[in-house]
Amino acid sequence: MSMLCSVNTSVIGACVRRGGVLLKLFGLCVLSGVLVASLMLPAAIGAGAMVNETTSAMSRMSDSLEKARMPLTTEVLDRNGDPIAHFYDDYRVPTSSDQIADTMRSAITAIEDKRFWDHNGVDWQGTMRALATNISSGSVQEGASTITQQYVKNYLVHVAADNKVERHDAQATTIARKLREARLAVELERTMSKEKILSSYLNVVPFGNQTFGVGAAAQTYFGIGPDQLNIQQAALLAAIVNAPGALNPNSNPDAARERRNEVIDRMAQPNNNFRITKEDAERAKQQPLGVLSPLGRPPSSCVSAGGSATNGFFCSYLRDYLNEAGFSDKELENGGYTIHTTMDPEATKSAKKAAEEQVPKNSDNIANPMAIVEPGQNSHKVRALVANRDYGNDASKGQTAYNITTEVIPYGSGSVFKIFTAAAAIQQGWSPNDTIPVPSAYTTHQFGHGQQWTVHNAEGVSSGNRSLRDALATSPNTGFVWLLERVGLNNAVDMAEKLGLRHSLSRMVDADGDSETDKKITKAKDIKQSRQGSFTLGVTPVSVLELSNVMATIASDGKWCPPTPVESITDRDGNPVQVNEESCSQVVAPRTAHGLAQGLADDHKAGGTSHAAAESAGWTRPLMAKTGTTQYYQSAVLVGATPQMAGAVMTYTDGPPYEGICVNGSAAPYQCSDTGGNLFGGTIPARTFYPAMNTVHEGLPVEQLPEF
Repeated sequence: MSMLCSVNTSVIGACVRRGGVLLKLFGLCVLSGVLVASLMLPAAIGAGAMVNETTSAMSRMSDSLEKARMPLTTEVLDRNGDPIAHFYDDYRVPTSSDQIADTMRSAITAIEDKRFWDHNGVDWQGTMRALATNISSGSVQEGASTITQQYVKNYLVHVAADNKVERHDAQATTIARKLREARLAVELERTMSKEKILSSYLNVVPFGNQTFGVGAAAQTYFGIGPDQLNIQQAALLAAIVNAPGALNPNSNPDAARERRNEVIDRMAQPNNNFRITKEDAERAKQQPLGVLSPLGRPPSSCVSAGGSATNGFFCSYLRDYLNEAGFSDKELENGGYTIHTTMDPEATKSAKKAAEEQVPKNSDNIANPMAIVEPGQNSHKVRALVANRDYGNDASKGQTAYNITTEVIPYGSGSVFKIFTAAAAIQQGWSPNDTIPVPSAYTTHQFGHGQQWTVHNAEGVSSGNRSLRDALATSPNTGFVWLLERVGLNNAVDMAEKLGLRHSLSRMVDADGDSETDKKITKAKDIKQSRQGSFTLGVTPVSVLELSNVMATIASDGKWCPPTPVESITDRDGNPVQVNEESCSQVVAPRTAHGLAQGLADDHKAGGTSHAAAESAGWTRPLMAKTGTTQYYQSAVLVGATPQMAGAVMTYTDGPPYEGICVNGSAAPYQCSDTGGNLFGGTIPARTFYPAMNTVHEGLPVEQLPEF
């Protein structure tokens, strides 16, 4: 202590003589003495209560530092195990000591702590040298924090801190903070090996561009692993650590090169434990920075994920689904999960191709989303969520970040809702072969508040009695309003909810598809209370994914399951993580589901509303299907399913002036009138559905629909 005090005394005069600025540096003199005293304090004063409490707290922090449970990137994989997205606050790639090249060890110790392998956590020689240099120069020219101390600081700032206040406190320029870092550094040196400390430091330190740790930095700047870093690459990374913003090699390459070359020179100095030759140093200094452009860091959102134009809708649904299951955004971005999803990349590509071929992505104000769900008794796995639109934020490029595949669209699906009236009838004992009347016009007083309502059939639909099966294929309005009177509106609405329209009927939405939060009533209850007989004609806003899942429920013998995007999740240690999903439930008897399947079996056949599109696509498999079109041709839908796969397509106007849609042969559809058009479920939706589902079924055996 006497020599230290002597040094401190000798610099006081210099500090005072140089003025107020240097008085700040005097704090460093005091700090050095305080550090030594504090490190000796427990031994000096014994095991008093305060010392025990402080030592315990420091021990807990030391244990946390030793385990280094850092925030980690969550990786999202498709069903084949290929990555489709990453979620993170800070991009990190965990790296063990044996994965770090010696060039990186050489570079970082040469520039940040040349006595790293010799000191015990605090470099007193370096501290006094830096103190003298800074006082003589009149400014802070040199630091003295060891790599161990820097590890402590970076861990407290970038890992342990939960908010801005804690991060600020963890890097505040105070004697208390320096004291804590020094004590923790000395403690770590007693419990951790030098290699472990160095690798831990290299895993937590920031390298700029939202990148933390050498594993992530090697990938971000050079597209390689940290074990492949050559001299100039390692030196550049070590250089960036000093000031990640100011030394950004993309925005400030000259400063980054100058600092990199300084690091290379230090690497060749004799005292470096991983010394390089002067010849190697000179060659390395002549090399370009070699930084990737664009950087190799994976995007951290569904909008900018690789292939997001195709799989971004699925990624968005996955994130929303996990949020509802209890995974917060922070947990997803820091938890280091590996999420195996149900997304089938081939099904996704084929569906995307079909959607765009019918409605080009840059089409004015017309969207064409499609959802594909695999039926099952234990789960309904979402295989594809696509649209003609790309997933993104640039509308001028045909992009949208609104998930039009899963959210409730503010348009109906037309005659598709006749499925629910038919299902209610079959549940009550009707057969697909039972006859219903189909007049050209039908007047009822049972809906609304008893007022008269007259309904007509669409153009081309002939009158005359027919079986329920034929009625589902030809879609007469009058026959289904007549049937709705007999099965009951409430029963039809309940059937829609049971089969899968859970979100679509649970809330009210406005013309933009947004929830009307001021409404204290569900859509289902509103339909029942106001006696909306038009429910069977499909005027209710609906979700494309839920329509697909309705067909999956029918194909699953009446077993409803939530449409899940998750196959499995493991945590950072590889342990399985449970997802809090709704349980599957038998919502209708298998007999009802089988009867409905048979009732829907003729839409793709001659006389059915989608026959022309099915024939053009060469469709040959048994299929249950139904088309629908809304009154002013602003939306049209086709839903369909085999025993192996279910799907739904909805073509609709998604921008002003929100007119009806016209179809002219193979040309792209367009908005044409505020009261008319000629879009039908058997045109654009069917022409999208059949080619996509043909590809999805390639290699699958032909299966028959269940008998009734």
